[in-house]
Amino acid sequence: MSTIVQSPTTDADEATRAGLAWFRDAGFGVFVHWDHASQQGIEISWPLVGRSIIPGRDAAEDAISVEQYHASAATFDPRRWDVRRLARLCRDAGARYVVFTARHHAGYSMYHTRYSDFSIEHSPFGRDVTRELVEAVRAEGMRVGIYYSLPDWHHPDYPAFTDADLPYPTEHHPQYVPDDPAQRHRRPAPEAWERYVQYLRDQLTELLTDYGRIDLLWFDGEWERSAEEWHTAELRALIKRLQPEIVINDRLTGAGDYATPEQALPNEVPDGPWELCLTMSESWAWRPSDTAYKSPRALVEALIESASRGGNLLLNVGPRGDGSIPEPEVTRLGAIGAWLAMHGTSVIGARPDTETRFYGPVTRNGDRIYLHLLAQPVESVLVRNAPVDRVRAVRLLADARELSFGVDREVHDHDARGGEPRGTLRIDAPAPSGALVDVIEIELD
Repeated sequence: MSTIVQSPTTDADEATRAGLAWFRDAGFGVFVHWDHASQQGIEISWPLVGRSIIPGRDAAEDAISVEQYHASAATFDPRRWDVRRLARLCRDAGARYVVFTARHHAGYSMYHTRYSDFSIEHSPFGRDVTRELVEAVRAEGMRVGIYYSLPDWHHPDYPAFTDADLPYPTEHHPQYVPDDPAQRHRRPAPEAWERYVQYLRDQLTELLTDYGRIDLLWFDGEWERSAEEWHTAELRALIKRLQPEIVINDRLTGAGDYATPEQALPNEVPDGPWELCLTMSESWAWRPSDTAYKSPRALVEALIESASRGGNLLLNVGPRGDGSIPEPEVTRLGAIGAWLAMHGTSVIGARPDTETRFYGPVTRNGDRIYLHLLAQPVESVLVRNAPVDRVRAVRLLADARELSFGVDREVHDHDARGGEPRGTLRIDAPAPSGALVDVIEIELD
């Protein structure tokens, strides 16, 4: 994963607008990080480079040689992989789309590819888990996303990472260190790089041709090369020719449709569509030593905060090496699904309400305004700059309980401003319902 946040560049064509329409309304998706290294209980890819990807840390959590990391590819046999159960878990959690790691930085393809022998096809398991997941996700009525890393740290033309490359440079983007090869990744000869870029074209063509409709393409690893080296404009043209309505994230530098802040809400809301990608613990892949799971309430708060700022939440799960889903992640998906079953209209298909002033996140969905009670009110809930003359009813979403309310309005305001009267809505503070986060719905005429 990368921590670089960039502004998306969106085509104005009708197909792209159609793709972005579902994405803007999705609200919630599930990320799936998994490959052979999960058999070792280590993070995907990052142990290869000897550094941590957890903010504030430097040393790798899983100290391992390149040979040791890749060794589990030969024994990968996830017999407890139950793709239908995973798809149902995502659906029941309220997810509208699922993004799967078809190939991460370490280069292991989790699908059958004609362009590499380093894939699940050549493992003891042998099955095309990407195809299985795509079909299961579609069968549950969700959209399909494919994660694909631009780097391949196993490919000889990249060139492949070796132990001699450690430690991974702290700063390696060309814009920061253009004249210091010691602080950059090794560059191959031009003919080798052209072979590698063709490999990218070929694998992307497979993924976007052989698996039916793909709704979203999630690139990563863009920081290791410039947009010119990646040939991003050419890659986008290829992608849109094969799947015109597909939406592409911003990590295809300068050629994406939406932004991807990672692990924390951005201080400034990105322009245009965006999603927050977030782990349940500190890791993306399954690491049994990582027990620092966020609470179900914290995850629901992240979903609410994202929606109230105009973004989606893409929440990660990491299957074990045997293919099963860790129980803490099953539990959290279930808790999110239970909350969304009662409160989904406040975040799915909702938009930020920038006029209504309230001490917590506010969204609007049609003629409904939603107040998210991240803090428990004591006596009353005050809503400033509300369209007070249009308020028809106020209720607690969890149990449809009607709430009493009154209106305060500055008597000269309407005459001075004209237009729709606005004022303060004073709602009697409801007793907590027991929901992870209570939500007040204001129904307007």
